[in-house]
Amino acid sequence: MSRRRYAIVAGGGTGGHVFEALAVARALCDAGHEPEEIEIVGSRRGQEATLLATTGFPLTLLPGRGIVRRMGPKDVLANTGAVAGTVWATLRAWAAMAIRRPRVVVSVGGYASFPAAVAAVAWRVPLVLVNIDAVPGLVHRLLGRRAAASAVAFAGTPLPRTVVTGTPVRDEVVGVLRSPDTARRARSALGIPVERTTVAAFGGSLGARTINEAVATLARRWSERGDRTLYHVTGRRAWDPEGRGFDDGADVVSGKLCYRRVPFEDRMELLYQAADVMVCRAGAVTVAELAVVGIPAVLVPLPGAPSDHQTANARSLATAGAAVLLPDAECDGARLANALEELLSDPGRLDAMATAARLLGHPDAAARVAEVVVRHAR
Repeated sequence: MSRRRYAIVAGGGTGGHVFEALAVARALCDAGHEPEEIEIVGSRRGQEATLLATTGFPLTLLPGRGIVRRMGPKDVLANTGAVAGTVWATLRAWAAMAIRRPRVVVSVGGYASFPAAVAAVAWRVPLVLVNIDAVPGLVHRLLGRRAAASAVAFAGTPLPRTVVTGTPVRDEVVGVLRSPDTARRARSALGIPVERTTVAAFGGSLGARTINEAVATLARRWSERGDRTLYHVTGRRAWDPEGRGFDDGADVVSGKLCYRRVPFEDRMELLYQAADVMVCRAGAVTVAELAVVGIPAVLVPLPGAPSDHQTANARSLATAGAAVLLPDAECDGARLANALEELLSDPGRLDAMATAARLLGHPDAAARVAEVVVRHAR
């Protein structure tokens, strides 16, 4: 328990931050460090326990939750609890830092990164920020001046001492190869028809109501399309076993739409290979994975995201011609259907979007981040 760590990688609360922490931890192992030397610190309320339990890295989960950016009576009460939990988590991180004595602390952002990052500053342990959004979050804005370096995904990110590395993504995603043959094999593995045009939709690990409702309407509009598959990852929080009138399985025999619904998909690499187009939010990790894989997308940024960073993320792909930006307020079944029909009816445009996406990708980002971390470890 008291073994000294080479690095503590802090962050979590959302699936994107969890996967980011894992990608950085694995890159540090590739740089020559044992998994036992890399500890991941996250949140009890997040998905860390589920997603990281079998990765082989020491895992510490601290109390705390994100701040609600509303001011209703219930929100004030929730924020009071959030602040109290964060203070307690910071005290625990301060004590753990004395025991672990890490050579460097890495923050990948999110509320779960705050306690360990503050403890690093207090103990004068080198702090490296890994900022994956086009606009830095609150934690990184607060601690940026105290960080030894900031590894960023986008040039021009307003943080001190930046190094543009791109966004680290999981090895499974970096290894994705898209071709007609791999698409057929991936569709077979997912249990969907191998020759149909396939649209995949997901709203993050917890789900997105706007996307879910638009996709459900889209499924009804396409119900007679025997040439298409709609693979809908609803998110665990939004999972509806009743399926809004649709079966979970595919009605392939009758030639109708194959509408597959699942609460969560832990084989995203297969979905990236299987889909012709993705419909999704514009979180930093999602945008980075779309670029590395080279897949056209309709991006629906999360409204109300801090500093509207998802719109900035989506715009980076849309401006390059790699995605279509569909604002959340405009995302209904009809508009989503129109956007998809324009893309699916123009294979040349899809090919151009895929090429543009790959030009934005940084498949070596994790290794480049690891270089920054190693350079600043004491």
